[in-house]
Formats: sequence, C-alpha cells, structure tokens
Amino acid sequence: MKIKMILPALTEAKSPYWRPIKYSLFPPLGLATLAAYCSPDDEIDLQDEHVEVLNTDDHPDLVLIQVYITNAFRAYAIADAYRAKGCYVCLGGLHVTSLPDEAMPHADSIFIGPGEDSFPQFLKDFRKKEPKKIYRNQERTLDAIPPVRRDLIKRSHYLVPNSIVVSRGCPHHCDFCYKDAFFEGGKSFYTQKVDAALAEIDRLPGRHLYFLDDHLLGNNRFATALFDGMKGMNRVFQGASTVDAILRGDLIEKAAAAGMRSVFIGFETLNSNNLSQSNKTQNLGRDYNAAIKRLHDLGIMINGSFVFGLDDDDETVFDRTVEWAVKQALTTCTYHILTPYPGTRLFKDMEREDRILHHEWDKYDTRQVVYKTKGLSAEALKKGYDKAYTDFYSWKNVYLASIQHDSLKHAIKHFCYAGGWKKFEPLWNFMIKTKGLNAMLPLLESILSKVKKDPKSNESVSPFPAIA
Repeated sequence: MKIKMILPALTEAKSPYWRPIKYSLFPPLGLATLAAYCSPDDEIDLQDEHVEVLNTDDHPDLVLIQVYITNAFRAYAIADAYRAKGCYVCLGGLHVTSLPDEAMPHADSIFIGPGEDSFPQFLKDFRKKEPKKIYRNQERTLDAIPPVRRDLIKRSHYLVPNSIVVSRGCPHHCDFCYKDAFFEGGKSFYTQKVDAALAEIDRLPGRHLYFLDDHLLGNNRFATALFDGMKGMNRVFQGASTVDAILRGDLIEKAAAAGMRSVFIGFETLNSNNLSQSNKTQNLGRDYNAAIKRLHDLGIMINGSFVFGLDDDDETVFDRTVEWAVKQALTTCTYHILTPYPGTRLFKDMEREDRILHHEWDKYDTRQVVYKTKGLSAEALKKGYDKAYTDFYSWKNVYLASIQHDSLKHAIKHFCYAGGWKKFEPLWNFMIKTKGLNAMLPLLESILSKVKKDPKSNESVSPFPAIA
C-alpha cells in the first residue's frame, strides 16, 4: 500500500517574518510515530512542508495530514485535492480534535485525540475496507509504542535531527494552552517506560538530543530514572520545564548531570494577577529569580517564554518584561500575543464574552491580535510585541544580558548562542539552501557543552579553545 504523510507548513512559516531556521531546527515526530504502526511492506512518503517542496502529483492509496490551527486551511486544500483524485484522506492533530465538525467535510476519516490506539485500529479497518468516519482515542498509554520510523525523516534538512518525545501532554492546565483540548476526556500526562526511552536514546547517533516534550521534568519518578540512565551517555540535550519543577528537589541537578544545557520555561508574565486569571498555578508564588540562579549555577541556558495581552497588562509591560529578562541573563526569549485557541478555556470564556474577533485561523499565530483586548489597545499590543523582540535581541541587550553572568566564560557562551541564533540570518539561510545545516551541529554542541571549572582558579574554562 502506498501511504503519503504530510505536515503542511504553518501559515506563519511563509510570512515575511518567516525565519527558515526556526522551522528547520528539528523534525516533528507525530507522523513518523504513527508510521511505525504500518506494515513493513507499505511504501511510505513522509513530507514536512517547512523544509521541502510538497509533491502533490502522486496518487497514494492513503493520505494522512497533520493539522494545526494555522495550517488548517492549507491542510483542507491539500486534502480536497487528494480526495478529488480518489485517494482516501485522513485528518488528525490538535485542530481536528478541537473542531472535528469543521474538519469532517475535508476527510474520509478523522482522528480525535492521540492516535497510538486509534490509528492501528484504523489500519485494520482500512485493510478490510471497513474504515469508520471518526476514530476517537480510548486508551492513554505508551507502554507498547513501537520505535519511531526515523528512516522516513530527512535528517539533512534539520539542524538537530535527533528530536525525541518520551511523554505526552502536561500535568498542568493553563487556560490558554492548546494541548489541553487534545487530551480532554482522559489522562492528560503520561510517559513511556524508562527502559524504552533509554533504548530510543541509545539508538540515536551523535550527541545532541532535542526533547520535544511539553514538560520533560513533569513526572519526578520517571525523569529521575531517565536522567540517572542517561548519565554517562555523553549526551547534550535541550528540553522544557516549569519554574516549580526547577525549584523542587534535586531533579534539575540530575538533568544537568545527564547533559541538559538549555531549558525552555514558560514564565508567561511577571504579574501574579495574570497568572491567577490564566490558571498558571505552577508559577504562582514561585521565585523566578531563585529558579534562574539555580539554572545558571548549573551552566544551563534559558529560553524564557512570555505572553503579552493578558487582561492585567498595560503599555508598560513590554519594556518591563524585556528589562527584567536582560537583567536575569535569559539567553533567548520567545514572545507571544495572547491567542485564544479553539477548545481551550480561554476561547470559551472569550466567546461567551463576545471578545473573539474572527475565526480566520491563519491569523492565530500568536503574532496578531484576534480578540478584543483589555488594558491596552490592539494597536499598542501589536506594536509593543514587535518592539519587545527588537529590543531584547539588539546587540546592546545581547551584550548586557551576557555580562550578567558571574563568569566571563559563561558570558561569552551566552553571547555566542544568543547572537548566533538571532543575528546571522543570511548564514542560516545559506546553510539551509545548501542542505548544510548538519555541518553547524558540532558548533552548537560546542557552545552547549558544559563549562568546566579550572582547578587553579575560580574562573570557568570555556569549552571551545579559540576563546579559552
């Protein structure tokens, strides 16, 4: 059987603000995970439109398309075109789960929720020529999940080809989180068996791993065993956590010992009222400064995430947030305009209050205002958001954030990472076009490598000789 698997490009990936490197960082694993349930005799073509030109001249027996909110209309158009040719088309993903009635007319079958149990059942039904219109997830477990079909991933198209996911969902329930709707009606957070996760890591070549889990430290018992098992593997990895998990116990120390060198943290806001209104309870009453110091003492760089446009925000929020991030020596920052995704509590609340401006999903990219604001105008929100990015990544602030570190070598490491990530777009574009991203990986690993202490001084020794 010929099977086509497609991840259509997000609309923002084709916008004037598109940074090709952002969408070439690591391979998404959703479709490659489902491909593992197919027969070895099946001929599978997996395409990620973010890193390659989509070929639609083929005529597969089965087409699977993964749908997010800002690629929804693109996904529907692709689905309609394949159905017109007589192909059987399936749609699944976050947006389909949130709005199944919208997706239904564009598909022969749709998948609601995670597909680890429903997709194998669909394949059995399809081969018997008895497929159902709707498949709903029933069981939440990763105990028997087969290895990801990494042979289908075009590794040369990505900077960090070793992406990995060892859990599903998140133990927290923020009102604006898109993922909550996906796991509604069952367990919202569950993990692989530790041995299976370690075996998957062991199969990956090279050193660098990129954990795509929403909360890598979300289950203390699992994460402890995982990091203990990884210790000595000589890995370097990046992942996501919460402030609460970093402050609790010694789990972050175990992560650092296993090779964690960079962490994504959803600070979201410096305003406790906003945290409370968003049900961001894992951040309430937590000492951001203490968490940041703990990470820096361990040599872990920080990518801080912030949301603008919460109801308690005013026009001073942008400068205050940028100034705080620079003083706290955050290596990188990701800013978002508050976006009410369908299926979230935020969307339901705003819809009830008549605050949703439109359903043009292409614009729900966290860069545009799609709801009626409070506290500041839509124009001020958009202008402040754009300015926050420009200000934080100015050479001046990259430098000022770098020198906040106690060690000169840590400062240099910070400067190289932040500057390299944001200030060398022509180089990244050239490496992408020439399929040379993998050649940049050793440099990234060098910057991420642990800064070792010089036994003869209080200074740290840089991991790269040119600046040691």
